Amino acid sequence: MTHHFLRATTSLLAMLTLGLGAGAAAQEVAPRTQDGLVERDRAQSTAPLTLADVPLVPRAVLFGNPERIAPRISPDGRWLSYLAPVDGVMNVWVAPIGDVAAARPITRDNNRGVRIYFWSHTNEHVLYLQDKGGDENWRVYATRISDGETRDLTPFDGVAAQIQGVSHKRPGEILVGLNNRAPQFHDLHIVDIATGEMRLLQENPGVIGRGMVQGFVTDNEYEVRFVSVMNTDDGSASVLRADPESESGWTEYLSAPMEDTLTTSPVGFDDSGMILYMIDSRGRNTAALVSINLENDNRRVIAADDRSDVAGVLTHPVTGKPQGVMFNYTMPEWRLLDMSVTEDFRRLEALDPGRLSVVSRTLADDHWIVQFSHDTGPTRYYHWDRTAREASFLFAARTDLDGYTFSPMRPVVIRSRDGLDLVSYLTLPPGREPGRTARPEPRLPLVLLVHGGPWARDSWGFNPTHQMLANRGYAVLSVNFRGSTGFGKDFINAGNREWAGAMHDDLIDAVEWAIGEGFADRDRVAIMGGSYGGYATLVGLTFTPEVFACGVDIVGPSNIITLLETIPPYWAPAVRMFKDRVGDHTTPEGRAFLKERSPLTHVDNIQRPLLIAQGANDPRVKQSESDQIVEAMTSRGIPVTYVLYPDEGHGFARPENRLSFYAVTDAFLSEHLGGRHEPISSEEVAESTMTVPSGAADVPGLAELLPAR
Repeated sequence: MTHHFLRATTSLLAMLTLGLGAGAAAQEVAPRTQDGLVERDRAQSTAPLTLADVPLVPRAVLFGNPERIAPRISPDGRWLSYLAPVDGVMNVWVAPIGDVAAARPITRDNNRGVRIYFWSHTNEHVLYLQDKGGDENWRVYATRISDGETRDLTPFDGVAAQIQGVSHKRPGEILVGLNNRAPQFHDLHIVDIATGEMRLLQENPGVIGRGMVQGFVTDNEYEVRFVSVMNTDDGSASVLRADPESESGWTEYLSAPMEDTLTTSPVGFDDSGMILYMIDSRGRNTAALVSINLENDNRRVIAADDRSDVAGVLTHPVTGKPQGVMFNYTMPEWRLLDMSVTEDFRRLEALDPGRLSVVSRTLADDHWIVQFSHDTGPTRYYHWDRTAREASFLFAARTDLDGYTFSPMRPVVIRSRDGLDLVSYLTLPPGREPGRTARPEPRLPLVLLVHGGPWARDSWGFNPTHQMLANRGYAVLSVNFRGSTGFGKDFINAGNREWAGAMHDDLIDAVEWAIGEGFADRDRVAIMGGSYGGYATLVGLTFTPEVFACGVDIVGPSNIITLLETIPPYWAPAVRMFKDRVGDHTTPEGRAFLKERSPLTHVDNIQRPLLIAQGANDPRVKQSESDQIVEAMTSRGIPVTYVLYPDEGHGFARPENRLSFYAVTDAFLSEHLGGRHEPISSEEVAESTMTVPSGAADVPGLAELLPAR
């Protein structure tokens, strides 16, 4: 199966997000009490502890570079790779399998760091992607492990490369999508890894019938089998099959109505190329894993869950056949399909109490790299020898977390005012964990942390922002409001045209739940988030100005009309989706609706302190989105602190910039919610590229450090 999950550019589900973390696969979920809290965590909450007993966790421990992450094994099993810092910048390291101590860096990125990488099937090259300053114009690089020689395989300015396929059947080549001919559409090219030679495989037709091309579906031989299109007349999606006898060269094979477009898509083929696997919600609510026999069109549901969509699939590295499916309602859990891996999972789950994921496998499938995720500590990685049935501990992501006290992230399900179940995650300060019958007293300041997307979700795991805030004395609540993914198409579609409407009501309902349960102090509630979460922050301070004591907006749009008018050109096929799910910015009626739902329209309502952070190169939410609301506030004499990074995009990739942003946030929240904080250091300011066009004096300790920088 070609590796469609390696595409570097933004999928529909990733739009307007700060970034999608990899979901952790799971053991069976531990038994829960009536309020949803895990029994095994109850025992941990009985130790006598107060916040005063718990030292401040330094921001550098939570938001600096990890020591080692993302281990991968080469397809032939000879090499182990991982990401680790070189002079403070994340790069790829390689070691012989079984000898981690012999690792050496092979890439030499000296700016933003490598974040996306994988092995080629040559077993001699590591491939990675990099952009410039967060502009998301990705380039694909190949580094030879013998001598570190690096070749730019896509040397085009202003072009966003996509990895379409990496196949064991074409070991010396990869399949790459490039929009260098037309910025709206990606053509497919076969690229020789060793030489960089490139040849066109398939020009993107752009428009076919009533649809705009979203992407191609290819097999392990790099044959284009299907093309997916978004139909501009009704928002449905179609999968078209190559048909040389058709006038357009394509014939519709299957379609999905608008309601199913975010939960139905091809995944790939088995190795024969005759079985198509799909994630499919047609005719049901939650997205199932299905197979379609292309010879007789027989469709079979392989795995499904009534509460949640398919969240991940474990496939054999050669046959491409599914061996396990992961579902994630409140916690991730595996459903195994292949008896040949059952014993592996049984033995592995006995190694570590965390949630298990298989992250890398050899082509012979005799060696695995696995990880265990935790909510109160770092991810731990192991090498699993399937033949010997032996596990070797590799490393933890960061040992500098050792010795600090972290708080469990607890799944809770909150009922919305109109009866929807909102899967949410609550983290309380150390020493304030609830017992079996009592909630923490006195009430706590609360930070409502809103995810981006909005077509994404919050999940259980070690969340550095949750942990920093809980360590400072805040309760932290993340809510999967309607429109979030993972809980079925009905839940997603309940968010259509509900930006600043019912989606915001869900957030308010969650705040009221926390107050009603005795966790939160009504007068000390903050709202914070990135991308859509930044928009939700601005909505909170403009539509419900008395609910929140302050807000932190990270790369959030302030005007939905200008947001939709400035999306990247290669998002053109998604314009219809935005019209259906957000509002139509091309009609007078639609523009009036979107203007009403835009925080910029209601800027006069802002009563509480606001911190805004923005990357100057953000291609999704342009700098102008933050500039215009800051200008509107300052012209009205409304205080606002504005932090701008000239070398960042949709989120802050450089650790120096991340640390400076969280330093400002730490002090800002302390000032307005009353929690403790680690003072901003001169190093955090000096080593970042942060500029503060407005409101530096409103953050304790910031203005004094800026002149020195």
